[in-house]
Amino acid sequence: MSFWEALAVFVAGIGAGTINTIVGSGTLITFPVLLAVGLPPITANVSNTLGLVPGSLSGAIGYRRELSGQRRRILRFGATAFIGGLTGAVLLLALPSEAFDAIVPALIAVALVLVVVQPKLSAALRARRARTGTTGHRDGGIALLAGLLCASAYGGYFGAAQGVLYLSLMGLLLNEDLQRINALKNVLAVVVNGVAALFFLFVADFDWPAVVLIAVGSALGGQIGAKVGRRLPPTVLRGVIVAVGLAAIAQLLLK
Repeated sequence: MSFWEALAVFVAGIGAGTINTIVGSGTLITFPVLLAVGLPPITANVSNTLGLVPGSLSGAIGYRRELSGQRRRILRFGATAFIGGLTGAVLLLALPSEAFDAIVPALIAVALVLVVVQPKLSAALRARRARTGTTGHRDGGIALLAGLLCASAYGGYFGAAQGVLYLSLMGLLLNEDLQRINALKNVLAVVVNGVAALFFLFVADFDWPAVVLIAVGSALGGQIGAKVGRRLPPTVLRGVIVAVGLAAIAQLLLK
């Protein structure tokens, strides 16, 4: 890479780390830049996955205050994310990229709808439980685990808008503050990116300069994202999620 190409990758890493911590979809920033500097798609994908691990970890550390009291969820959801992320990484090398092209935009669109209507849906669920005298599972039950498994498999495969999927699922099925859910999302991103990157280390070729540039940039961006995201009120945060999700759909449809 030339100096200017390296600078572009580094800046993309900062942007990806920032947006991943707040919402997700940082891959939509780094992946096109890696392709533009000449990396083959698979090499760009696996290099991007490894490079974003420090950013995910940085964002999770930045949100550590919101993780207080969620140890049980971290262990339960983290194990699910580990299995899903490893499955997605295997699928990346086994399946053609076209396998996900048709379903992913529709999947993100559904997730965005859930993010928008989540407060009303959650209120309706609480009202129904009050009428019937039942209580929901404190950790979302089997339905949430199944959804997180599928979202994590997608994350290990490619990962664009993975955070939007996590936020929509947990926002609907957990009776929890959106910022605390966002903190959980960052931990799951660490697990998925980490296990996928570990798998790729043994079976795929990396562009190590790109990995280092994205790693340093995304770690810096993770801290920026934690400071910015924590200050956003729930309504504004939902707006950011929707805007990023719509951008992800547009890029996936037009690529």
